[in-house]
Amino acid sequence: MAIEVITREDLNEFRTLLLADLKEILQTKPEQSKQWLKSSEVRKMLNISSGTLQNLRINGTLSYTKIGGIIYYAYSDLIKMLDENKVDATVTLFNPKWLVR
Repeated sequence: MAIEVITREDLNEFRTLLLADLKEILQTKPEQSKQWLKSSEVRKMLNISSGTLQNLRINGTLSYTKIGGIIYYAYSDLIKMLDENKVDATVTLFNPKWLVR
């Protein structure tokens, strides 16, 4: 039986490699596991009521598929809807209304 000596340098190298691997794992974006979501999942995800979700369907903002009375929404359509309705923030240092007397 051979004895192998582990030095501090070996442990430091192992620690560096382990930390690099963990950072890589944590930085990768998790994939959405489900391609199709039910109404309840969409309402919970967007924190909206069933009436609001129905309005999004009726006015054509959000596409859907209905199979046997169950309505499904594509996850990619939800992301697309959110991106299309995004409002960019404007940075201001002060509010000009405060200057008006």
